[in-house]
Amino acid sequence: MSTASAPISAAPPATAAGLSHGRKLLIFGIMAFGQFMALLDTQIVAASLNSIQAGLSAGPDEIAWVQTAYLMAEIVMIPLAAYLSIALSTRWLFTVSAVLFTISSLMCGMAWSIQSMTVFRAIQGFVGGAMVPTVFATGFAMFDGKQRAMIPAILGVVSTLAPTLGPTIGGWITDVSTWRWLFFVNIVPGAFIAIALPLLGKVDTAQPAMLKKIDWLHVASLAMFLGCLQYVLEEGPRNQWFEDQTIQTVAWVSFVAMIVFFERSFFSSMPVLKLSPFKRPVFALACVLNLVIGFGLYSSTYLTPIFLGRVRGFSSLDIGTTVFVAGIFMSFGAPLAARLTTLIDQRIVIAFGFSLFALSCWLMSGITDNWGFWQLFLPQAVRGFAMLLCIVPAVGMALNGVPPAELRYASGLFNLMRNLGGAIGIATVTTWLQDFGRIHGSRFGEGMTAAGTHALAQASARLTQFGADAAHAQHMIVGEITQAVTRASLTMAFEDVYFLMAAMFVGALIIVPFCKTVVLGDGPAHPVE
Repeated sequence: MSTASAPISAAPPATAAGLSHGRKLLIFGIMAFGQFMALLDTQIVAASLNSIQAGLSAGPDEIAWVQTAYLMAEIVMIPLAAYLSIALSTRWLFTVSAVLFTISSLMCGMAWSIQSMTVFRAIQGFVGGAMVPTVFATGFAMFDGKQRAMIPAILGVVSTLAPTLGPTIGGWITDVSTWRWLFFVNIVPGAFIAIALPLLGKVDTAQPAMLKKIDWLHVASLAMFLGCLQYVLEEGPRNQWFEDQTIQTVAWVSFVAMIVFFERSFFSSMPVLKLSPFKRPVFALACVLNLVIGFGLYSSTYLTPIFLGRVRGFSSLDIGTTVFVAGIFMSFGAPLAARLTTLIDQRIVIAFGFSLFALSCWLMSGITDNWGFWQLFLPQAVRGFAMLLCIVPAVGMALNGVPPAELRYASGLFNLMRNLGGAIGIATVTTWLQDFGRIHGSRFGEGMTAAGTHALAQASARLTQFGADAAHAQHMIVGEITQAVTRASLTMAFEDVYFLMAAMFVGALIIVPFCKTVVLGDGPAHPVE
């Protein structure tokens, strides 16, 4: 790609080198907290959509946009953040993002209609997306050696814990207060970040001249490509994919925008997103692994509340309490993952993590319609513990050894792959659930033979002996049978979905041996062949 004509350097200046170690830790901690807020809000509404729908008098199809708008906008900003952080500086991009995130959160809480909520959520997702990749690049730029080895662990906990705890925290807030506080809770911490970060000092120096040279066609094509792709993935399962005319049109727009985006990436004199990190094979392979990790993380976080709500009839608070187990065990896996990546080949760590995640999905493939907290405890514990053993070495593979000039772009691309994996994962498992549920339901229907019809008539006759109306009795029995068949079909569909997810993680292990990695110790990083 052509960047020779661009006189502006994308390398992060060494301003952070003059900061004390304590000041660096404060900066990193505040930025990591901001990232946690942005990622938490992707799922904080998941368990409370019914309450929001009632509060805004929204239709069943409209309420989905509370999440879709946020995710569409966030996925567009994540790759743009690298360019903006160079132009505005990391400190001021993050500060502006925190300010706008706080204001948009306030407006979400004050929303008066589903249309206003959708607009404010899109703004919230867009500005929040700038906080997600920026902290990765900043952490890797400010620290080295064993201190750098802790960055993937800390941010891995943030990246996995925030979306996992989202339904739990959201369900609790809605239960004890109102759904509007799902957004009001961001105001105080957002204001704190916006005030504290500028006072701690520079991380790098702004290069505002880059804003004058920005390739707006590249920006527009990136936004259309990723935004429309996210729309297709979100709305596809609800609208039978390409059977819907709108889905077809949006998919074509995304495809055309993708072509333009790649043309600009390779031939623009000032691309907003550089793809040069993909020239490193280990980075490309790490991104593929991160795509799989995103698939597993977001899909599993999505599936468990769906099962507990639709099959078991759990309340929002009960669902949140149950899924909290995975979050607890994620925190247990973080220090082990961080330590192992400094001692042994990262390929061994990630292979162990992927194997454990596959085991957790295999355990879930034995799910029945009476599973509750304790039956789900072990699979969730294994999954939570495994997730950091997957993410920490993947981050190390992707970002260790990246030249400083490409670190921000590499961080944006790597985080984008996780979010894309999540979007693809949720769309895929939703489609699988629908398809497998229909297949199992049809098989149950085929099993309703003439003998079954005769048994239904006999049961109705027995009820009429106790004074029940024959038609009403038969209606009651048919309703009970239909409900039982639906619940059993859906449960069997969950079994199939989890089995396929286990197979996918086992299949991904094929990639691991080809990743040339580094072990981080006391000295400089050295490659492992």
